[in-house]
Amino acid sequence: MSDIDPNDQETSFVSHLVELRTRLIHAIIGLLVVFLPLAPFANDIYSLVAQPLLTHMPEGTSMVAIEVISPFLTPLKLTLMLSVFISIPWVFYQVWLFVSPGLYQHEQRIALPLISAATFLFYGGMLFAYFVVMPLIFKFLTATAPEGVAVMTDISKYLDFILTLFFAFGMAFQVPIATFLLVKTGVSTPQSLAEKRPYIIVGAFVIGMLLTPPDIISQTLLALPMWLLFEIGLLMSKRFARPTEHQTAQ
Repeated sequence: MSDIDPNDQETSFVSHLVELRTRLIHAIIGLLVVFLPLAPFANDIYSLVAQPLLTHMPEGTSMVAIEVISPFLTPLKLTLMLSVFISIPWVFYQVWLFVSPGLYQHEQRIALPLISAATFLFYGGMLFAYFVVMPLIFKFLTATAPEGVAVMTDISKYLDFILTLFFAFGMAFQVPIATFLLVKTGVSTPQSLAEKRPYIIVGAFVIGMLLTPPDIISQTLLALPMWLLFEIGLLMSKRFARPTEHQTAQ
């Protein structure tokens, strides 16, 4: 027979649900705190984000809004997504408050730095996409348009395109964290990952093909940083994870 009281289990489950609801509410409030002040500047924010394309568009052309509600809804949607990106540290903090009581002390010591690093790398991926990838892509695409074709991109399609890029590069820049965790948790070793380097390089290009728009420039600019970040994660895992394994063996 089990010594666990069913009433205690039910009480614990309910308390976890209440805590989860509290953290979700706090995360949404944090998102609104960011979004509401930015909403009046939605058009300016869209113009700023559209600058990499507008800079390379042929003279006399402009972006267009095909749908009736697009001029209002699209900048607002971009501002909402920007608010989500900005509030990621706050959301992660709420997740941390929810899960940290169930972690051991040594797990807490490693979790918080990893969450911070993951946030920093996600922002780094987005900045890399905006300042490096997008100008190169749009310069290439606008220059290769057939003669007689006016480059006049729909604002909604452009938003979908750049959000895909931002998310793809933000997630791709998590490679060092994933590499470190694979070694730290004992799933793999630095030596084993190093031996699989050719497969990882091919995988990086496959992921670049799947996550980015169908052009070779964005695919390559995603795959190459993933490879470089894998090497960084490999060095980091060798430095910080291997001593722990040796100590455990002793």
